[in-house]
Amino acid sequence: MKIDSHQHFWRYDATDYPWIGPKHLAIKRDFFPADLEPLLQNAGIDGCIAVQARQTLEETNWLLELAAKNTFIKGVVGWLPLSDPQINQTLERYANQPNLVGIRHIIHDEPDDQFILRADFNEGISQLTSRDLVYDILIFEKHLPQTIEFVDRHPNLNFVVDHIAKPKIRREIFDKEWQTNLTELARRENVSCKLSGMVTEVDGPVWDRQLLAPYFETALEVFGSDRLLFGSDWPVCLLKTDYPTWIDTVATALNALSKDEQAAIWGKNAQRIYKLAP
Repeated sequence: MKIDSHQHFWRYDATDYPWIGPKHLAIKRDFFPADLEPLLQNAGIDGCIAVQARQTLEETNWLLELAAKNTFIKGVVGWLPLSDPQINQTLERYANQPNLVGIRHIIHDEPDDQFILRADFNEGISQLTSRDLVYDILIFEKHLPQTIEFVDRHPNLNFVVDHIAKPKIRREIFDKEWQTNLTELARRENVSCKLSGMVTEVDGPVWDRQLLAPYFETALEVFGSDRLLFGSDWPVCLLKTDYPTWIDTVATALNALSKDEQAAIWGKNAQRIYKLAP
């Protein structure tokens, strides 16, 4: 089974999605399962994981409703108020939701760069382990040092780094600091990483495979084929590319791997890590 481990749905509203601004016309509209399903079918992708894009219980509930109605949505990475003292009770209310496979908080939008180390947030994170939920890490590369400390606090929890930790992708300068810190983070066996969201981190309007190649190579080297997951970041990726082009870009980056290694990245790892139903 091939799985797109990272995509989004939303009902667009300027108040709910303030990060979608005047420069984001390509995604300034609704995106529903009916928009994605034909793209998956044409690409030979069997299913997807819907990931939160708004930090509300309303959106988490909506994504779970979509998953219940659309069998190709294999799981939901939702948002829950992890810093709330009542998070354990909230998690109890979601315990009967089989499609809830993970939780995410938009760390890189927090004004405090040390947010990920806050005591109340970590208390909430500690409640996820016994509930068999994955935590998706959404950060910029500048947050990697504190993320390493954060992960070390939770050695029994499975983490997935979104968008290879959002390095600064520039044509003239390779982000070596990102490479060093990602390599250190990858030493933790409970951390995996998504090959997603790279094109939108490119500085400037133009990207090509040669520009992205060292970032693919670094992720492959430090995580290996058993801890990498394919993701599209659709529809956000539409700001720089379309779905078929991203599929082809990832396929090209992986073409030197064995069939088993490629199969792991295209879907088997997502099935295992998120415990997706067949």
